[in-house]
Amino acid sequence: MSPQIHYIHPDQLCIGLYIQLELGWLEHDFTFSNFKIKDEGQVRALQALGLQRLRYDPARSDCEPLPLETPEVPAPAPPQEDPETRARKARTEKLRELRQRVAEVDRRFLQASQQVKNLNQTLRSRPEEAIQHAGAIVGGLVETLLGEPGVVLHSITGKGAEDSYYHALNVTVLALLLGRQLGLDSEACHSLGLGALLHDIGKMEVPSKVLLKPEPLTRAEQQFLQLHTEFGLRMGQRLMLDDEVLRIIHEHHEHCDGSGYPRGLREAGIGRLSKLVAITNQFDNLCNPLDPRNALSPHEALALMFKQQRSRFDEVALKAFIRAMGVYPPGSLVQLDDERYALVLGMNPGQPLRPTLIVHAPDVPKQEALILDLEQESHLSIARSLRPAQLPLEVLEYLNPRQQLTYYVEPRPGRS
Repeated sequence: MSPQIHYIHPDQLCIGLYIQLELGWLEHDFTFSNFKIKDEGQVRALQALGLQRLRYDPARSDCEPLPLETPEVPAPAPPQEDPETRARKARTEKLRELRQRVAEVDRRFLQASQQVKNLNQTLRSRPEEAIQHAGAIVGGLVETLLGEPGVVLHSITGKGAEDSYYHALNVTVLALLLGRQLGLDSEACHSLGLGALLHDIGKMEVPSKVLLKPEPLTRAEQQFLQLHTEFGLRMGQRLMLDDEVLRIIHEHHEHCDGSGYPRGLREAGIGRLSKLVAITNQFDNLCNPLDPRNALSPHEALALMFKQQRSRFDEVALKAFIRAMGVYPPGSLVQLDDERYALVLGMNPGQPLRPTLIVHAPDVPKQEALILDLEQESHLSIARSLRPAQLPLEVLEYLNPRQQLTYYVEPRPGRS
């Protein structure tokens, strides 16, 4: 068996190694071809030979060769992305952030609606505890609305709570948004929110066969239903609610032209906060009637209230509500100037023409539908508002506007 041959790189040479030159004697200046390195001069002379490798004998060497340093290879420069790829990545990241925002608003709405459900279930058995819960719900909403410079109103896209709890929460959210638009302070907003949340507590005394009757009510049934404002007042008095809250419960169906109930009050006789809840209550009733086939779009509801029912409401408050809801309120169906259809998801009172949209795109799966914030898409704008009947069926099914329109708010720090 032949002995193993060992080689090293010239950079590994050091004193004490036994070298075996594989060169003819005329090809080097050393006395012998095999020798032990004695000094640095011999190391430099061996390296000057320009050989790629040198043979050495480990058994006859006094030490190990020097370790061979691996030269640092510079990391390859990252490939340069073309502008189209960069733009696509930016859009993807923006869409991810928007989806996170929408999901968080949906989660907060579900949490609040569950709290409203619990509130209604404890009003009879533990009324004091229920009022504390109501105060906490309203306090959280007031803090959100007054605590941030920019608050965006959203229509809810996810699965919501039970329908019977939508109305109270909708009226509360919208009333507080209106109160913020009118510059109400925190104390007034708290009374406004509590009154809005409890405005229909008197309906607990009305049989469900009247409340949920799909056919038109008889005159007697209508009169009995209207008594819910009186029932609510008495219940609120037993709960020792403050006067502003009691007035909202009692007066939320009063009209400034005297056509409302229970007392047919005119504008001067109606409480200032009651006038605000009367507006948001009517808006939600128009958008979410008992029979969904009679529902108006938010755009249509605002137009009806302003054009045909204006005399019923405080004019300043009604105009402020329209400003707060925006030209295209959340839940509205619209068409963009590039002809794509979209559902308005959220709006910012500071940018009424630049809402957030869910856009119809046949080549994108419905569950991954494109969400656009028009405030960040300066090249796009809304061309017109549409009724559901004006959209092709496949578009309507894709955008899936909820039969039950619900709202919640999203704080956006630093926005106005």
